[in-house]
Amino acid sequence: MRMTIYPAIDIKGGRCVRLLQGRADQETVYAENPADVAKQFLAAGSQWVHVVDLDGAFEGEPQNLATVQAIAAVGMKVQLGGGLRTVKAVERALGFGVSRVVIGTRAAESEDFVGQLVSAFGQKIAVGIDAKDGRVAVKGWVDTTKLDALAFARRMEALGVATIIYTDISTDGMMKGPNLPAQEALLRSVKCQVIASGGVSRRDDVVNLTALAMRYSHLNGVIIGKAIYEQRVDLADLLSLAS
Repeated sequence: MRMTIYPAIDIKGGRCVRLLQGRADQETVYAENPADVAKQFLAAGSQWVHVVDLDGAFEGEPQNLATVQAIAAVGMKVQLGGGLRTVKAVERALGFGVSRVVIGTRAAESEDFVGQLVSAFGQKIAVGIDAKDGRVAVKGWVDTTKLDALAFARRMEALGVATIIYTDISTDGMMKGPNLPAQEALLRSVKCQVIASGGVSRRDDVVNLTALAMRYSHLNGVIIGKAIYEQRVDLADLLSLAS
């Protein structure tokens, strides 16, 4: 069993930032050049980087592809989300060197769109499910739908989606640890690959997720952002732990 660590880079206005629970008015800038951050992740031994185009998520179409291309040029596999709501946008992102794209809002709006993408791009398509009190949140977490997150995940799997990224919004950026019961509930609901996101604040959180992955082999990995930037965890250590 090997769990992949996905260090995260959130881009807003071309810079590396973090938003508290997705709120645009709660922004912390960590670096002016996101590609420099990717180089640090690569030096620590990471093979993947999870990138979110926050401007894209709010605007509805990618806004920072040149920055994404610069990150991909560093030599890591890029998993990109944020504003990918048309086939053209997905094609363009993949053409910029992205290895896997994450569909969020559009997936909640149109299952036909997801099916179309899976048919065209296969395992390069992941669906991001951001859950608030068990319901799917969309548009950069601004709106909460009536969709039940677990039922939605099962429908995405039925469409052939190979990877689901599951974020519990209540824990994201709060540094209080991941919502393990919510992650386990999802793992019991689907058999496709699952990437956990939200709340990792210390080494023990990754230890606990690794233990969960021992029970559920389809727990593919975990996305970690703020804890790395605030030096609460050491990326090289986590990579060793997860492998």
